[in-house]
Amino acid sequence: MADILYPLHVAVQVSDLARAEAFYSQVIGLKQVERSLTFAGTWYQVGDFQLHLIVSEWASNPVREEKWGRHPHITFAIRDLEAVKQSLREQGMPFQMSSSGRAALFVKDPDGNVVELLQVNS
Repeated sequence: MADILYPLHVAVQVSDLARAEAFYSQVIGLKQVERSLTFAGTWYQVGDFQLHLIVSEWASNPVREEKWGRHPHITFAIRDLEAVKQSLREQGMPFQMSSSGRAALFVKDPDGNVVELLQVNS
């Protein structure tokens, strides 16, 4: 069995790179980093972790359940949930509050990939 140390990245399929970049850069606020691969995509650095957007003709993730958090999703730690909620409202982005009572919300990217933003106290 492998001795897993820590996660390095997660890859998310997107259908329209410019539209996805607008969401992850402007709505979520991630910082893009350079990449040297030849296929279409964009990488974002979050601490020691990366999010990889990969253009794919199969990128369609319709959220079928009422509760978005029950779908595969990626979670980012945030400091101020109220500020994030206000920003999403100003941008016209629908979101769902966590039904667990945690200080968290769920938002979908343009391809339906679910992103959780969870307030932490550090």
